[in-house]
This record gives sequence, C-alpha cells and structure tokens, in this order.
Amino acid sequence: MSKQDGLKEQEYTRGETLKIWKGLLKYTKPYQKDLILMAIVLVVVAAIEAIFPYMTKIAIDNFIIPATTEGIGAFTFIYVALVVIISICIGLFIVFAGNVEVGLSYDIRKIGFQRLQELSFSYYDNKAVGWLMARMTSDINRLGETISWGLVDLVWGFAKMIAVMVVMVYLNWRLALITLSVIPVLAIISLYFQKKMLHSYRIVRKINSRITGAFNEGIMGAKTTKILSREEEALHEFKEMTGEMKVNSIRAAIFSALYLPIILTLSSIGTALALWKGGNGVMENAVSYGTLVAFISYTIQFFEPVREIARVLAELQSAQASAERVLSMIDTEPEIKDSRAVEERYGKGYGFKDTGISPIKGNMEFQNVSFYYNAEEPILQNFNLKVKAGETIALVGETGSGKSTIVNLACRFYEPTSGKILIDGVDYKDMPLLWLHSNLGYVLQNPHLFSGTIRENIQYGKLDASEVEIVRAAKLVNAHEFIMKLENGYDSEVGEGGGLLSTGEKQLISFARAIIADPKIFILDEATSSIDTETEQMIQKAIDKALSGRTSFIIAHRLSTIRSADRILVIKDGAVIEEGNHHQLLKQKGYYYKLYTNQFLEEQGKKILSN
Repeated sequence: MSKQDGLKEQEYTRGETLKIWKGLLKYTKPYQKDLILMAIVLVVVAAIEAIFPYMTKIAIDNFIIPATTEGIGAFTFIYVALVVIISICIGLFIVFAGNVEVGLSYDIRKIGFQRLQELSFSYYDNKAVGWLMARMTSDINRLGETISWGLVDLVWGFAKMIAVMVVMVYLNWRLALITLSVIPVLAIISLYFQKKMLHSYRIVRKINSRITGAFNEGIMGAKTTKILSREEEALHEFKEMTGEMKVNSIRAAIFSALYLPIILTLSSIGTALALWKGGNGVMENAVSYGTLVAFISYTIQFFEPVREIARVLAELQSAQASAERVLSMIDTEPEIKDSRAVEERYGKGYGFKDTGISPIKGNMEFQNVSFYYNAEEPILQNFNLKVKAGETIALVGETGSGKSTIVNLACRFYEPTSGKILIDGVDYKDMPLLWLHSNLGYVLQNPHLFSGTIRENIQYGKLDASEVEIVRAAKLVNAHEFIMKLENGYDSEVGEGGGLLSTGEKQLISFARAIIADPKIFILDEATSSIDTETEQMIQKAIDKALSGRTSFIIAHRLSTIRSADRILVIKDGAVIEEGNHHQLLKQKGYYYKLYTNQFLEEQGKKILSN
C-alpha cells in the first residue's frame, strides 16, 4: 500500500456520526465542573437578557406613558443590579470556556501523540507525515475551539430561546404563536444545509491533509527538487492541489453564506409578523404599547440565538470532519501488541513489570516463519533459522530479497503471518513487547538525531545514564575523540536531524546511543554504506568491540565489514541460498564469491583513480 492510499478516509453514516460525537465528549470528563458551571452561568445570562425587554415594557407602561417617576428608584436599582450580574457572568463563562478549549486541545493532542508512539511500524508504512501532522495540529485546534465556544453558544442560544418563548407566551400567547410560526421552515432548511456543508467540509479536510503532506515533502526534498530542476513541475503539482482546495472551500463557504442569510430573512419575517399583528392590537387597545415594544425586542432576541445556533451548526460540520479524522487515528489499535495473558501477567503498556522474566541470553530461532505485506506477494515462506547467543549473523542479498524483513521480524516490529520466533526457547509473543524492545540495539543506515546536544542524543538510549556511562559508550564506538575536538564537546548542538554533523559522525553518535543501554540483541542495518572508508574502519573496530557477547544481525552493503561475522547468510527471494563464514563462502565460489570479488575490484579501481 502506498502512502497516498493511506490518505483514504472512512465515510460515516448518520448513526456513526452520533457515535463520533459521543466518543469525543468522553474527553470532556476532566472538565465537567467547568462545563457545568459554564452552563449555569449561561442560563443566568440568557434569563437576564430575557428580562431586559420586559423591563422596557415596565418603563414604558409605568413611567413613560403615565408620565410619572413614582417607583423609578427601585426600578433603576434592579436594572443596574441585573447589568452587574450579567457582566460578572460573561467574565466567568469566558474563563470557563477558555479552560475547556486549552485543556481539551492539550489532552487530545497528548493522547494522540501517545497513540502514535504505540502504533506499529505498519501504520507508518502507509501514512504520510503531513497526514499525521494535520490531525495533531489544525484538526485538534478546530475541535478545542468548537467544543468549548460552540457549547457556549449552543447552551446560551437554547436557554435564551426558551426564556424568550416563555415570556412571549406569558405576555400574549396568540401573538407568540404567530411570531414563532416560521420555526418549522427554519428546521427543514437547517437539515438540508447541514448535510451539504458536512459533505463539503469533509472534502476540504481531506485535501488539507494532502497539502500539509506536500508542504512536508517539499521542504524535506527541496535539495532533490533543485538538483533535478523540477521546481516548475513541483509548483504546478502544488497549484493543482491548492486549486482543488480552493474550489471545495468556496463550495463549502457558499453553503454557509446562503444558509445564514436565509435564517436572517426568516427571522425578519417573524419580526414583521409580530409588528403587524401587534400594531393592530395596539390600535384596537387589545395590546399595550409597552407590550408591543417588548414583543418586537423579543422577536429580535429570539432569532438572534437562532442565527448563532445556525452559525455553530455550520461550524460543527467542519469540526465533525476534524473529529472523524482525529478519532480515527486515536482509535486505531496497534497491529503488534501484547496479548491479554501477557498483560495480566506482566502489566499493560508502559506500566509493565519485568519481575518473573528471565534475562535474555540471545538464543533465537525462526520456526517455519512465513510473512507477507501483501497476501499476493509473500516475502518469507517456511523460513527456518537458529542463532546461538552471542553469534553474529550477516545478511547479504539483493534489494527486496527479504533481509530487512527477517530483521524486522526478529525485533518484533512485525509478526509472522504463520510460524513462530523463539527467544531463549520462548515464543516472543509471550514476552512484553516493550521489554523485548528495551533489550534491542538498532543502528540504521540513515541515522536520525534529535535536535539538542550530543550528550542528550546519546542519553536518549538510556534516559537515566550517568556522565560516566555516556562517555564510556562514546569511547566504545570511537566517537569520544571527535566529540572532544568540537568547541563544546558533549554539549555541542547537533542541529535538526543532526544536520551540523557529518554522516559518519551521526552514525557514531547513533551507535553510542544504541550501545549505552547494553542491549542483548543488536541490529546493524547497512550502517556503513553511506560513510567514507576512514570512518568505516572506525565503526568496524567499534562493531568488533560492541558486538562481543551479543546476538547480532548485520545487513551488509559493503561486504568488507562482515568478514568477521560468525555466519553469513545469502538471501534470495526470502530463502537462504548460501551459508557459512567469509572464507567458507569464498571457497564455494557461488553467489557470495561473485558479489565479493566484483565489489573488491570496484573498490580497488576507485582507489587507483583517486590516486
């Protein structure tokens, strides 16, 4: 599966939509107190706002029309008290909503990041970096804003509508029914537009993921693009993508733009009906002038929250698209995880306990192991291999022969589709996954260093490592000498991705990082293929020292680095076609012999040309 395939997202039915929001609301539990207090405050605000037009009615009927000031002092005191109370309440709900927005975004982002740490390698095989970044940034921000401030507007809107309806019915129920007769039409129009807007926003969010991914690839591959002179083509591809985003964003905006004016028009019709019938009532002395003024204010007040609710519902469509994307990531279960029996015995996840687990010696056995990424293209079929503790196994073969697959299975980054892998005679599925990984050392062909100092990068392999252990690990891999030549020694910054160091220096640092935890099983994945001959010799000496007494697998590109391996396995189409040490395989004059002699002649030719 390609990473582009990984961008295909699930479509949700109406029933699943409700499930999405229920799943999202569970993250609001830590903020129940804030939400309850916010709801209470908003109800108070809505109730007071509904009282103000009634106060206007009292002022008109009791003071203005009779032209008297008797009792105006008490009226003024009550009015000022209501203003003070509503001001305090507005300040409080801003605080509560802010707490919910910031806290909710933080919690979901933390949970999402934790899930990304737990997910298996296969998840990242078909997910682009930008696809994941869009979920962790813009999607989660959208959710935090919508849930907090959206709830504010919804609670306030419904509370105010109910309060206004109660007062309107109390003042004149006939006039109230006429004014509110437009509500059924509002409901039908709302359902239609919500469906259309949700569909458009889903498309927009999907394209946004692709654009974020394109940004990431454009930045990471900027040098390659320039070298190949593909700037114009890259710009054209990006324009097509952003153009698609523009079209769908405009479509979504058009639905929102049409929706709100329609709501506004219908609310104006409601106000006009109130003015028409109420005006007739005043002329017939059936309705007081104060009541008419209050009624007009109430019709405006009633449809104001209707418009706000309409706006929130429009935003919820966009937020739902974000919710679907974020929850689909958070709810993804790792393909490789501990069984229930292992969790019951040793504990779950990061809380596992290593009590009762025998220390790894390093004996490993593949028993009839088969594996495939795609069922139609098997990589390994009934593969068998026994490795003794402390033995160094080198894997040689063409690209796609299955070398990396064997190593990934040995590390339990993937699991066999059939067969077993035993460590010290125990099926490694019966061991805690994190405990097994804590006993692994892995050095990649293209090492990745984290922004920070050399000391921090080495210590990343063992967070509680002392200064003595850090220096010892660096010396063991022959990195100490070049580190001390740097201006700040171990406190020297490595730059983003290790960009301030050479490839060889980065490799030595990653080697020290891997060795500091004293792993029992060690993996070198073509660790010397991208470095110069001098650094290769340094790493080779480090390998000889570091791998002593450890079970190790070396995926080799330069065959000169594996001459001291205990066994060399020549892999072709997922099967071992030759096996033995360096001298034994040369004597066989088979595939390994041809590969080695060709590489030797090539290297000698380069030396002659360089001289």
